[in-house]
Amino acid sequence: MVKTFAAEMDAWVVTGYEEARTLLADPRLSKDAWRLPEVIAANFVDDGTGAAKSGAAPGAAPPNPRNMLFSDPPDHTRLRRLIGKAFTMRRVEKMRPWIEDTTDKLLDAVVPGREFDLVGDLALALPIYVIGNLLGVAEDRFADIRRWNAVLTNVDTSGEEKQAALARMYGYMGGLIRSKRDQPGEDMVTALLEAQDDGTRLDEGELLSTIFLVMNAGYETTANMISSGVRTLLRHPEARERLRRSPELVPAAIEEFLRFEGPLNLATIRFTTEPVQAGGVLIPRNAIVFVSLLSADRDSGRFADPDRFDIERPASGHLAFGHGIHHCLGAPLARLEGEVVFRKLLERFTSWELAVPETSLRWRYSMQFRGLDRLPVRLS
Repeated sequence: MVKTFAAEMDAWVVTGYEEARTLLADPRLSKDAWRLPEVIAANFVDDGTGAAKSGAAPGAAPPNPRNMLFSDPPDHTRLRRLIGKAFTMRRVEKMRPWIEDTTDKLLDAVVPGREFDLVGDLALALPIYVIGNLLGVAEDRFADIRRWNAVLTNVDTSGEEKQAALARMYGYMGGLIRSKRDQPGEDMVTALLEAQDDGTRLDEGELLSTIFLVMNAGYETTANMISSGVRTLLRHPEARERLRRSPELVPAAIEEFLRFEGPLNLATIRFTTEPVQAGGVLIPRNAIVFVSLLSADRDSGRFADPDRFDIERPASGHLAFGHGIHHCLGAPLARLEGEVVFRKLLERFTSWELAVPETSLRWRYSMQFRGLDRLPVRLS
């Protein structure tokens, strides 16, 4: 039984690396947004309230508008191609100077030796600035996005609270789209409005859902990668010093951060369209399946000494960004942000210290995201 969407459902959880990698690319595991609600309803564990079956709040988007994350081919192929035209490597690389400048400004605010929360003041702050800049979101709305997303990803918030947050977010995004239609800019929303593939464009639901996806997944995973990476280096000072002496190892260290303490607990929800064999077990048709990325990336059958952090581990083929057709399109941007942040942290601060007992650190109560609530540190 898995708790999600403020309810509990019967589901299968896949934990082994080979099974996880295989099923992530198996076309018999669907992510079709239109069929998903009926499959969830069939697997819903009723708590007597019917919470999981409540309708959308007034003003919210349709229950599951299509985006590339929640669609199958051929829709997925078309959507990914359209979004790829707006979210290019050239657009990502053009952001490097701005990311470096923003990181410097955030680190300029750090008072050497004084406690600060690395999660709130850096790990979350930088990615939301980056995504906001990418989409053309006004800076005074960043706090709203963080608040809405916190409600949507917390296991304990009710279905009604989630629907209210979703309605507010979609309301804001609708206004953003209208403003970009009237006044196009150099941002990704404008690019999405203009993107064409064989004469087709994103329809209104697809556009809203795609912006929602970028706005949320685009900063949450990167923030978790940064904060978990810093915590890991706090616990492994010898690796930290090795990186300071050899900054060219930072990209490899980021891959090991992603494997060792990935930003996602589980891959997003899938369901079987026919029976599927996995690890000697037959998963029936119309079953909900979650792939445990954290577990797969610590599988001793795939990784030697998997619980050891090793910045010089050979290329590992970790699954932190998924695998197959749904491999994260934003992975290059996340890696770029991580590289900039860790290089600058290592250059600017030689002393890193956790400001509270490690036992007091708390992970966010989220089914999907693996990240710390706070990380109080002192740097000098």
